[in-house]
Amino acid sequence: MRKEPRSIELLSPAKDLICGREAINHGADAVYIGGAKFGARYAAGNSAGEIARVVEYAHRYGVRVHATLNTLIYDDELEAAGRQARELIAAGVDALIVQDMALRRMNLPVELHASTQMCNMTPAQARFLGECGFCLLYTSPSPRD
Repeated sequence: MRKEPRSIELLSPAKDLICGREAINHGADAVYIGGAKFGARYAAGNSAGEIARVVEYAHRYGVRVHATLNTLIYDDELEAAGRQARELIAAGVDALIVQDMALRRMNLPVELHASTQMCNMTPAQARFLGECGFCLLYTSPSPRD
């Protein structure tokens, strides 16, 4: 049972399963959680198995789960980052929040959301990221365009 899309979504951080459950219990529409590596909240260090447990609980209540891979990835880390992304997808996450454009080129079968670290502060920047293939949930014309 998925919730109907809203014009405003309460997206809550979830350090781990306990925090994720509490966010869901208190009305979050979606939660985001860091994986074992490649996240700006590196200390979270959740395994794909732990994230699968968050997904299982969240999906019971129509809540989406976004996993973060929102750091820059060095060339020698690309294979490991791709492997982790696929593990998170297999765990059932609804989207990945990413910073490095290399993840766009991996043809991952999941929504990719641009991290705020990708300099998406204006409608023009958000449109550019949409044109690059990132998921745009809401855009609005602005007099500043």
